[in-house]
Amino acid sequence: MSALTSLTLKGALDGLEKGEFTSVELTRAHIEAVEAARSLNAFLLETPDQALAMAAASDARRALGAAGPLDGAPLGIKDLFCTTGVRTTAASKILEPFVPQYESTVTSQLWRDGAVMLGKLNLDEFAMGSSNETSAYGPVINPWRKGGSNQALTPGGSSGGSAAAVAADLCLGATATDTGGSIRQP
Repeated sequence: MSALTSLTLKGALDGLEKGEFTSVELTRAHIEAVEAARSLNAFLLETPDQALAMAAASDARRALGAAGPLDGAPLGIKDLFCTTGVRTTAASKILEPFVPQYESTVTSQLWRDGAVMLGKLNLDEFAMGSSNETSAYGPVINPWRKGGSNQALTPGGSSGGSAAAVAADLCLGATATDTGGSIRQP
């Protein structure tokens, strides 16, 4: 794992502002981390080409002095949020062919502020669960182990993909939703 993936969101944004690394470098490090941790099943869909294009655009804005508050920050997006031109399934096979032609309010504001999308995160199907074991694409594996034990633990849900991705340093942050504990539990 790269030192760049162990940064906090604030630490990464500070490093970008100081010119210690570029958004493209930061995004590449996170793409590599996502690829290396596929066994966690945190991401349902990886968007590396889109992420690198967004990162390059971020670097260009920063060079012009027009960086937004999240410019260059690689994030994971819970697959409940519609993203224009990117498959959105809500972790259900029913929606597998759905590619929205519109952007959710949440992601629209993230893109306005310069965030970079690494991909779409796993969740309980239609966000109807609390253990992230009901995804049609398989359960998310919690990267954390209590006291060095190998006992598998749930990452919680329905935002378990978000929780696991952040805990494993696959992204600097992630979107999540909460109706009955989906953020509070993980």
